[in-house]
Amino acid sequence: MTPQPMNPRLVLAASLIVPGLGHVLQGRTQRGLMFLFFTVILGWVSVRLMPETASFFSRHAGGIFIYGLSVIDSYKIARVNWETWKYASNNKANGSQTQD
Repeated sequence: MTPQPMNPRLVLAASLIVPGLGHVLQGRTQRGLMFLFFTVILGWVSVRLMPETASFFSRHAGGIFIYGLSVIDSYKIARVNWETWKYASNNKANGSQTQD
């Protein structure tokens, strides 16, 4: 039997704390670090391109956008892994076999 994946809610909480942390907890370190890198870079680019009079959200829009994508992506991966594991566990417990 395959080991139980991380709970998607824990992954979501970790992703909300630090961009990319949810990916790292799932063993997708390179993907998590990529999201963290692009969050910082696009946040920095946004700050440099926007005028001084722009709001905080507008000045950091690039980083906030990638941060949001990171949260959604890590939760989606965790949820798919969780549901796949649950389905396989239920089938194994019930003794049902898939037929080709």
